[in-house]
Amino acid sequence: MCGIFGLVGGKGEEALTRSALERMAAALRHRGPDDCGFHLRGPVGMGAVRLSILDLEGGHQPLSNEEGTVWAALDGEIYNFPALQKELRQRGHRFATRTDSEVLVHLYEEYGEECVHHLRGMFAFALWDERAQRLLLARDRLGIKPLHYFLAGERLLFASEIKALRQAGGVSDELNYEALDAYLTLEYIPGEGTIWREIRRLRPGHFLSWQRGRVTRRQYWDLREHFLPLPAAEGGESESAHRLVELLREAVEMRLQADVPLGVFLSGGLDSSTLVALASQVREEPVATFSLGFDEDSYNELAYARRVAEEFGTEHHEFVLTSQKAPEIVEAVAEGLDEPLADTSLLPTFLLSQRARPWVKAVLSGEGGDELFAGYETYLAQRLAAYYEHLPRLVREGLFFPLATRLPPRAQKKGWFNSLKRFVQGELLPRELRHCRWMMFLTPAGKERLYSDFLRRQVDIHSAEETLRAHFQAVAHLDELSQQQYVDLKTYLVDDLLVKADRMGMANSLEVRTPFLDHKLVEFAVSLPPEWKLRRWRSKYLLRKAMAPLLPREIVSRDKQGFSSPVKNWLGGGLKPLLLDLLSERQVRQRGLFNPQRVQELIQEHLAGRQNHSHVLWTLMVLEMWQRRWLQT
Repeated sequence: MCGIFGLVGGKGEEALTRSALERMAAALRHRGPDDCGFHLRGPVGMGAVRLSILDLEGGHQPLSNEEGTVWAALDGEIYNFPALQKELRQRGHRFATRTDSEVLVHLYEEYGEECVHHLRGMFAFALWDERAQRLLLARDRLGIKPLHYFLAGERLLFASEIKALRQAGGVSDELNYEALDAYLTLEYIPGEGTIWREIRRLRPGHFLSWQRGRVTRRQYWDLREHFLPLPAAEGGESESAHRLVELLREAVEMRLQADVPLGVFLSGGLDSSTLVALASQVREEPVATFSLGFDEDSYNELAYARRVAEEFGTEHHEFVLTSQKAPEIVEAVAEGLDEPLADTSLLPTFLLSQRARPWVKAVLSGEGGDELFAGYETYLAQRLAAYYEHLPRLVREGLFFPLATRLPPRAQKKGWFNSLKRFVQGELLPRELRHCRWMMFLTPAGKERLYSDFLRRQVDIHSAEETLRAHFQAVAHLDELSQQQYVDLKTYLVDDLLVKADRMGMANSLEVRTPFLDHKLVEFAVSLPPEWKLRRWRSKYLLRKAMAPLLPREIVSRDKQGFSSPVKNWLGGGLKPLLLDLLSERQVRQRGLFNPQRVQELIQEHLAGRQNHSHVLWTLMVLEMWQRRWLQT
């Protein structure tokens, strides 16, 4: 695990290039506090800060082949490196270290850019071919590890995090207002764009090649190729359940490779409990588990996590996040983000990472399980929508729509009311966007009331919808559930959940490993028939069947709770002073992005308990904290 960075091209002096590299390294030290290295020669300068996980003494980066003509810097882990190393030795390659990073340079010598097809892991890497004068950047198939870049003429800068790019110099402060609109709509920024107009993300499963000033991009892996257009699978349910456990066990075992202590984030849900059960099978010593709860019972899963820890005899650690602690955590979280991200589970993820770090350097986490096996309630809601559509129009418009919009304030405070409201309003959307109603927290009508005249002139308020629509259209030939899973894997997972896990873990110098996103497991899971994922009204059907012999019955049968935090309640308690400061009428007016009067209406309605505006208010708060940190105003 590292932070990587570098630049190529242009006509800068070597002293200036080294100074830029040193500033970039300093911005990424949280990702790699154990070591730092540079390679600077000719048109290229590259470097890495290292969190030592394998070969603690010999894994210095960047590293090269025997002749020093191919150099590589890797962020992440190549889990199948022992097998690759054995194969490459048989082909005559000599290794100087025991690290997975060194495999890259020798694989490249053998296969060129096709080397990426041999890798099984999470990775973002930079590779310099001195003979060809070529820089190759690549990102793993699912987008677990980040990589950003900035292109100006023949000059290319790249880094794991945006903050390092901005330290190199030459990047403007101009905001990307379309990305800002997408953030306000979805609570995260999807796709290739970032909050800065000139900075881009390399997308999952993609290469970027720079050769003598010419830049090309190419996709080397595409998730949609592995969805089957018709329900089909080799063998029956039982055989597939057995194969699923085999793949999961293999993915877990590969991710337990380390020369440092590892643990598991345990929520008590099916996914994290599965990881604990399988890790306990393949490790002789007790697994270290880490769980976080809240002082509000409706959000607290500690009892379930404790049940799993007792079942498998783990070395268990529990922590509690209270409303009094929330303001301190919010400030730390804001410091760790170089783009706005309003997922409320940032707070518990940060605290859990912070508290786990004294015991372990790496953890397993359950990201991806819900997307692969249809675990979200939204998938159930889509199935319900099929029945709703067949109701007489008089019933839908005369009963449900008034119910979802005109209930008294006391009822509108309830979580079920907001779900009903979003469900009914979603039925007004085009069919291919109805699944997205659960992702969109600010509608076009809401934007019209919230946005200032200036911001409305900068954006197309429907652009975020069009981004989601394009993903749906790419898999229009698939069944409805597979379409929904594909879109979630391409958007919410990669640009929200994986960003959260990476940034909050690395803010505490902790590596987060995600066994459910092993690409062999992903390819198997998405090829399964839809009814093996969502059986009638039961989510994760095949995963539950596969794990039933290994997990306590109450864990297998329980519904998903979700790893969120009670921000909606904290806004009226521990976070209220921060809310009023960040979104004061004076502050909102000074920024010029939003209608100050509308923001004050949202605050007062929420604090008075008339409506739940927590999502919009929290999104605006995170944005203001980000602006104070990065715009320095």
